[in-house]
Formats: sequence, structure tokens, C-alpha cells
Amino acid sequence: QVQLVESGGGLVQPGGSLRLSCAASGSILRPNVMGWYRQAPGKQRELVATITSGGSTNYADSVKGRFTISRDNAKNTWYLEMNSLKPEDTAVYFCNTKPLGIPGIAYNYWGQGTQVTVSS
Repeated sequence: QVQLVESGGGLVQPGGSLRLSCAASGSILRPNVMGWYRQAPGKQRELVATITSGGSTNYADSVKGRFTISRDNAKNTWYLEMNSLKPEDTAVYFCNTKPLGIPGIAYNYWGQGTQVTVSS
């Protein structure tokens, strides 16, 4: 059974930085996509950034140039470096992983979420 555990959330002032981590326990079949999503109060969960096990990245327009996703395949861990944070970045951030084009394989693992609050 795979479990994802996020860490690194917290309260930060506008313009500040935070680094989120997502550690996966158990075996994850690759190739896979690792991602970060967020959900603000009263809003739907939205994609923030993804990275494949091969290193290809994708970002939501709202975070391009401010957030960086990275991964360490050997540690089954991926990260979200968040800089120049804005109040509108306030949300619960969830990590996720799913397979990338593996025939006959389907999984969709989520972490429990970590709160990020950007406020002065």
C-alpha cells in the first residue's frame, strides 16, 4: 500500500517562500507523474505543477516563474519550491502520483494535504 505524506506547509508573509515535500512509502511503478494540487476554501481543487519521472514539468499559469517542482526518484520524494508567495496562493496543497502510459496499470495516490497560508 502506497502512502503519500506531505510536509512543509505553514504561515508565511506575502513575498515569502516555502518548500513542500511529498514522501511516498511503498513501491510506485514508473514511469509516473508526480504532482501538486491545491484547493482554496469554496473552490475546486486545481493543478499547480507536475513532473514526470523523466523530468518533464508543467505549471499552472498562475505559478509560472514563482514555483518550481522537482523530484528525487531514488527517495520517492518530490518537492514544490514556492517563492514570491501571494495571498491568493493560500490553500490546502495535496501531492499526487499516477502512472504515465503503463499498459494495464492504474493507480491514483493522494496525500492528506498540507495548509499553506499567505498573510501579513
